[in-house]
Amino acid sequence: MLTKRFFKTKDEAEVTFEFSHPNAQKVELVGEFSDWKPLAMKFVKKDKAFKLKQRLPVDKQYHFKYLIDGEQWDNDSQADAYVPNSFGTDNSIVNTQRLA
Repeated sequence: MLTKRFFKTKDEAEVTFEFSHPNAQKVELVGEFSDWKPLAMKFVKKDKAFKLKQRLPVDKQYHFKYLIDGEQWDNDSQADAYVPNSFGTDNSIVNTQRLA
């Protein structure tokens, strides 16, 4: 799940990435905004989900995926869009376009 917060005085959006997986010990966010380097997500017990906040420039689209336990890839079920990648699967898309 993606939650976005926009700021009146900054050209960036704060995006909260949230991902639930019943058996995951570790989930990492991997995307264009991190040069495809994994970013560790924190498990939030009360929400039973892994979360990470990331500030991203507005009016852009970024490809991303979740890496579960260092071996299994998954998409965000509520991403803004999906696009095919060169591995024969899809990438999730987060769009930081500010809505009027």
